[in-house]
Amino acid sequence: MATATTYGARAHARAQEGARAEAMPVVPASAWPSPPCAAGHLVWAETVAGGNYTHRVLARGTELRLTDLKGEACAHLLLFAADRPWERLNVADTVKIQWNAYVGEDRLLLSDQGRVLASVIADTSGRHDALCGTSTLVRNTQRYGDGTPQSASPAGRELFKLAAAKNGLAPRDLPPSLSFFQGVEVRDDGALDFTGSAGPGASVTLRAEQDVTVLLANVPHPADPRADYTSTPLEVLAWRAEATPPGAPLWEASPEGRRAFLNTAEFLAARGLA
Repeated sequence: MATATTYGARAHARAQEGARAEAMPVVPASAWPSPPCAAGHLVWAETVAGGNYTHRVLARGTELRLTDLKGEACAHLLLFAADRPWERLNVADTVKIQWNAYVGEDRLLLSDQGRVLASVIADTSGRHDALCGTSTLVRNTQRYGDGTPQSASPAGRELFKLAAAKNGLAPRDLPPSLSFFQGVEVRDDGALDFTGSAGPGASVTLRAEQDVTVLLANVPHPADPRADYTSTPLEVLAWRAEATPPGAPLWEASPEGRRAFLNTAEFLAARGLA
C-alpha cells in the first residue's frame, strides 16, 4: 500500500486496526483471549517487550499478575500512592520491617509512611530481588555500549523516567525499585550471587491495598553476568477484586504487617475511602 500521500498513509494506518503483535496492550482488556477472571473484571492486559516499559493507575483491591513468558523477563517495579506521589514504595522499609530481604508470597510492599501499598498473594517464581535496584544509563553504556531508551539496550532507570513523566513525576521522584523473576542471594560474607530465572511461565500476583500508580520496566537485572542484553516478554494482567480485609491470614501474619495494615486502614478511613 502506497504511503507517499496523506490518503495512502491514512489508509495504511487504518488497515492495522485489529492487528496483533507479540508485545502490545490489548484494548479493551476484556478482549484478552484467556482471562484469569471474569472477562468483565479484567482492567489491564498487556505484553511488554524486553527493553520496554509500561504504567497504569490501579484501584484499591485490584490484583496484578506478572508472568515471565519465556524465562528471561525481569520486571522492575515502582509503586506510588495514586494521588500522593510523595508516598511511594520504600524497598528498604519493606525489607527491614518484615525482617526478610527476600520478597515472595505473603510479603507486603510498604511505603515510606509505614503503610501497605500492595501485598504479594501468589508466587511461583521465588526468584526476586529487593537489594540491587535497576540498571542505569552509565552502567548499561559501559556494559552494552548504550543505555538510552531508544537504544537496543535501554537502562531501567531511563525507562522509569519516561513512565514517570507520563504520570506527572520527575526523575527525583524515583526511589530504588524492586525486581521480579531474576533472583539474587546474599552469601555469608555479604557478597551477592545472581541466581537467575525460575524458567518460563513463572508468575507473581500482587494486590493493591490502596489506589496505586504502577511503573514497570522489563530490562535485564543489573547483576546479570551475561555479556548480551537478554530480556524477553513480560505478561501483565490486572482484574478487579477486593483489598485484604481485617482478620484475614495475611493481615494477621505478623505484628509488623498487622501494624502496617492498621496504619493503612486508619488513613483510608480518615479520608472516607474505606
